[in-house]
Amino acid sequence: MKVLIVDDSPDALAIAKVRLAEEHVEVLCADSGPAGLAAAEQESPDLILLDLDMPGMSGYDVCRTLKQNAELCMIPVIFLSGVEGTDEKVKALDLGAVDFVAKPFDAFELRARVRAALRTKRLQDLLVRFAQIDPLTELGNRRALAERLGQEWARIERHGGSLAFIMADVDDFKRINDAHGHHVGDQVLREIAKLFAGVCRESDFPARQGGDEFAIVCPEEHADGAARLAERCRHDMAELRLTAGGEALRPTASFGVADSTGATSEEDLIRRADEALYRAKHAGRNRVEVDRAPDTVPTEQQA
Repeated sequence: MKVLIVDDSPDALAIAKVRLAEEHVEVLCADSGPAGLAAAEQESPDLILLDLDMPGMSGYDVCRTLKQNAELCMIPVIFLSGVEGTDEKVKALDLGAVDFVAKPFDAFELRARVRAALRTKRLQDLLVRFAQIDPLTELGNRRALAERLGQEWARIERHGGSLAFIMADVDDFKRINDAHGHHVGDQVLREIAKLFAGVCRESDFPARQGGDEFAIVCPEEHADGAARLAERCRHDMAELRLTAGGEALRPTASFGVADSTGATSEEDLIRRADEALYRAKHAGRNRVEVDRAPDTVPTEQQA
């Protein structure tokens, strides 16, 4: 696990780093508030030890900024300060800090408080993870999909780049449930989820939206590349060999693809992919349709 120490004193950074040497954590250091915020955004540490008294940007300011950032607000913060007044501790805790350690550090106390904060962080991460997993398919659930898509949209708004989104719907899934029972339908969904997860890149995010609907977030990808991924998913589904009651099952799916080119928001991106999926359904199912911005030209014919 990563621990970030933010302190303008080189001696304090060195001492804190030595004190944590036996805790088997990766220790990162920053010597100012702005540098600490930059390190937090880049490294996503599991705990931040934050000096209260720093010139320019105080520890209070850094903590306030961290807690206002949706991607950083869950990182626990332990304040470090030579001031032990009650008012300072109350203000620190009110800002969202989990603990307050006085300087000079007692080695045993510092390590104990760090261990306690990291234990809490591990449990917090587990709770978040399980709250975002679809229990049937073990893919991300609708909540996780919305969060990941929001993060990727925020990324391209800040730094530019591209983002593609794939929506998939299993064809005639109700017929499978009606003919063979929901337990068979559940097995079909599990096999499809496993297939999607195996085809996706490490950076892609496959999820189950609900029912027989799936989606894939494709960072740094355009519509053509995402359409090729959707086509691989569609093709590999045709190779699935499933049976129910001695009868062969050949599930297929329809896919809609869109990218961020010309999209005004993440909701607009979803709408365009959904419209492409609608066209795939009404064009005969078991196919990939791509929604393209008016000024883009396809580089190859999609299925």
